[in-house]
Amino acid sequence: MKFPVLETARLRLIQIGPEHIDALFGILSKDEVTKYYGMDSLEDRLIAEKMVAAFQFGFESQRSYRWGLEVKETGKFIGTVGLNNLNLEAKKSEIGYELHPAFWRRGLAKEAVIGVLRFSFEELGIYRMGAVTYPANEVSSGMLKGLGFKEEGTLRGYLYQRGKSHDALIFSLLEPEWKTGKLQDGAIE
Repeated sequence: MKFPVLETARLRLIQIGPEHIDALFGILSKDEVTKYYGMDSLEDRLIAEKMVAAFQFGFESQRSYRWGLEVKETGKFIGTVGLNNLNLEAKKSEIGYELHPAFWRRGLAKEAVIGVLRFSFEELGIYRMGAVTYPANEVSSGMLKGLGFKEEGTLRGYLYQRGKSHDALIFSLLEPEWKTGKLQDGAIE
């Protein structure tokens, strides 16, 4: 099975390989990136190597997809977006993403998420897409709501990070909502 490469107006969503380990480590070792990520900042490059191997295994077993975000204009690797807890038989998954801080507030995460939502609903046949965020991560929650995700509630003690458990918000977007949404044509507001 060939990994699906996706394109948006400014990004190429590519398979993450060994050549991306250093860039991935550079992103996930930043506390400002992992503050609301659900894991501690990376302190060892070996963990980034293991993550890249896990991304490949997840794809091969059809349990997850993780794309690297590459700026079309420069080829720079700036983050990832992916499907977690993928269950094709049950037609559901969760989406997650992170960007290097130098690329925040440019609409790139939103653009990447829209590309993955389109692929998920239209190619994979996903019916329910979930997303989990920290309650304090208002930027991510706002983006999800802007894309039509509905906040369903609080998952108590769901995330463990920096030595303690944290609550999380759960959001979802259903395929019929995507089909009738104004973002399905790829327009970036």
